Amino acid sequence: MLNGVIIRAYNSFYYVQTADNVVSCKLRGRFKKERFSLLVGDQVEYEMAGAGKGIIENILPRRSMLRRPMIANIDQVILTFAAVNPNINRILVDRFLVLAEMSELEIILCINKIDLADSQELEEIVTHYRGIGYQVLTVSAKADLGINELRSKLYGKISVFAGPSGAGKSTLLNNIERGLTLVTGELSEKIGRGKHTTRFAELLPLSGGGFVVDTPGFSFTEFNDMKPTELMHCFPEISDRVSECKFSTCIHSREPRCAVKQAVADGKIDEQRYQSYLEILGEITENKKGF
Repeated sequence: MLNGVIIRAYNSFYYVQTADNVVSCKLRGRFKKERFSLLVGDQVEYEMAGAGKGIIENILPRRSMLRRPMIANIDQVILTFAAVNPNINRILVDRFLVLAEMSELEIILCINKIDLADSQELEEIVTHYRGIGYQVLTVSAKADLGINELRSKLYGKISVFAGPSGAGKSTLLNNIERGLTLVTGELSEKIGRGKHTTRFAELLPLSGGGFVVDTPGFSFTEFNDMKPTELMHCFPEISDRVSECKFSTCIHSREPRCAVKQAVADGKIDEQRYQSYLEILGEITENKKGF
């Protein structure tokens, strides 16, 4: 039995990366009967069935799974935003961070296009998120700033790049690994948004070891699967104070003697972060009413 990782799936074919090459595989029939969903990133065992072809016999246990888009065995998510053009939106950053926290992955916040940014505004954003406890890297794909540090964080791991369109994810990946030659989209002048250029999730091997994932355009900002009581744990600074609240059922919105609200009032939790929390909490609560 041979081993490999699914790097791409298309039309019921699964492309398995081995140490030497890529094998085009079909899934053994019993998995289809079980309606098992094989994902990009899954580790599999397969047998050869001709030149460059194989049959997947076993799927190894997953150590993690990104929910949106669904990719298995991711080690870390690189949340990528542009400092300008389009300008970074902290509320949108918070929403992406929540979904990444929900998937229980290591998170790196990557801010691109720093060569075009106002240095003081950029420093305020970097200081803010580092103060919460997040890793923050500042880079410029076009000016080749910070690329070596980002590249070093990727080797030996499976990393997914996610973020809003227009952030320059594909340009960054092309800079990190020259042989990728991913198609990049120009920013639309009318609406200030980038054109989605990736059509399906794919693991892209790195010369220094590991893989990166270029993901198709997706919102990554919906919270349909989340419960109101789960959200607080996706904000580290709120999660740290949950045990201090008077009531164990407190969700930190309208309850009395709430340690989180007190921390906001005292300036220990950022007001805008708390507003992001309330906005998402409202969406989750509204979604639950529809069921």
